[in-house]
Amino acid sequence: MEQKMFCYQCQETAGCKGCTMVGVCGKKPDVAAMQDLLMYVTKGLSAVTTALRGEGKTVSAEINHLITLNLFTTITNANFDRESIEARIRATLDAKSELLGRLADGAALPEAALWDGSGDWQAKAKTVGVLSTQNEDIRSLRELITYGLKGLSAYSKHANALLQDDGEVDSFLQRALAATLDDTLSADDLVALVMETGKYGVQGMALLDKANTAAYGNPEITRVNLGVRNNPGILVSGHDLRDLEMLLEQTQGTGVDVYTHSEMLPAHYYPAFKKYPNFVGNYGNAWWKQKEEFEAFHGPILMTTNCIVPPRDSYKDRLYTTGAAGYPGCTHIPGGIGEKKDFSALIEQAKTCPPPKELESGEIVGGFAHAQVMALADQVVAAVKGGAIRKFVVMAGCDGRAKSREYYTEFARALPKDTVILTAGCAKYKYNKLPLGEIGGIPRVLDAGQCNDSYSLAVIALKLKEAFGLDDINDLPIVYDIAWYEQKAVIVLLALLYLGVRNIHLGPTLPAFLSPNVANVLVEKFGIAGIGTVEEDMELFFGPQA
Repeated sequence: MEQKMFCYQCQETAGCKGCTMVGVCGKKPDVAAMQDLLMYVTKGLSAVTTALRGEGKTVSAEINHLITLNLFTTITNANFDRESIEARIRATLDAKSELLGRLADGAALPEAALWDGSGDWQAKAKTVGVLSTQNEDIRSLRELITYGLKGLSAYSKHANALLQDDGEVDSFLQRALAATLDDTLSADDLVALVMETGKYGVQGMALLDKANTAAYGNPEITRVNLGVRNNPGILVSGHDLRDLEMLLEQTQGTGVDVYTHSEMLPAHYYPAFKKYPNFVGNYGNAWWKQKEEFEAFHGPILMTTNCIVPPRDSYKDRLYTTGAAGYPGCTHIPGGIGEKKDFSALIEQAKTCPPPKELESGEIVGGFAHAQVMALADQVVAAVKGGAIRKFVVMAGCDGRAKSREYYTEFARALPKDTVILTAGCAKYKYNKLPLGEIGGIPRVLDAGQCNDSYSLAVIALKLKEAFGLDDINDLPIVYDIAWYEQKAVIVLLALLYLGVRNIHLGPTLPAFLSPNVANVLVEKFGIAGIGTVEEDMELFFGPQA
């Protein structure tokens, strides 16, 4: 049977090989083709901007933001709307045409930089997708870099929304994208670029951390309500804190409550958001449960970024998108960087809806980003030196639908009572509501925030290394058992590798885009491994179990 598409950028990819007829995420072949074409023209534009910088010419912030948003648009579960993707292709072609006119010497530019958009786009897309790179190892390395850059684009986009930019990160992202078109680069060259991607991943994470904390303060230990009130509500999912801030400002005095969902939960940890009396709590769980949870919520839902599950008709008219997100038939709220978005449509619709159906009650505790954990450093170090805490277990990353992910719930349950989980990302929903207790007043699940906040886990590890006077980060009492799903998890992995972290266990499966040879490099150089059974991994990490 002839394949209609090819995509293997996420963990759920069909058969751990690739989606060829329709995406497991719900992405249709025509949308997949336009995403491939958007990546192609974005790489072409990046080749032009890189050449311009080589001639000592400047590239505007608007072009940097265009490229960043293009990449973010193609992240798993972000945008299913073919028309909006085609509009981005046209905007990119227009920008590229203008910049080509500024370039003194374009002789070395690749074909992607010169293509003017003529001809049949669907036919063109078939020639420029992932499989257009014939050599399996070169393809694997190019995609590893590209997916890392997509993750990096997410950090940059959220920082840009808060008017923070890093020209070095933008320049590197574009140079690396252009390099994936360069057939003269060897596998060794690309491996070096993989590590450089990790370096700039750390820098991009630091930029977003600075942007978030400058705007909203350092996250602090917070008890988050899981119940509901008897008012109509708006549910906010995704990752963009600036979108949430604008919505909270516009809902004041309207009688409409605002709840977070999935990756937006950590917004409650920031001091700046605590001033809003209608910011009620968190509703539901990880992204993949949204069909049932969005139906039960009754009010409008705002998707600020990726993690869209194709909606049921029962709530499709209540699902709104903004930023990089999009879904056909759902209203998109426009607004660029520095612009005020108008959320009045959601607010007016919310007023006509019944209050949310209560799914659960009680509270969960979070807010353990690096500043808060460092405030507890003496207590933490004393607990380790005194034997109360034997090890920390980094269980960051993503959640997902696969039954195999129940491993992470059972692993958390089975952990020795003298261990503490460090987490960030929606992977926490596998265990953040388990009664795991505390150690000397320190909760056994320390939630640093969104997947975007994984920087905190790196900072915590580096600070603990300093506190214990160690020379090697791998001598810390920390083990890494990370779940992955999409491209932000890829940049987190590359950032950890750049920082020298070894022996990371990755699951529930290793990425399909790693060829056997590339996977072997990661295993031999960095000790990357998959997960086993809970029993096997308990013995591996903690020795024979009683």
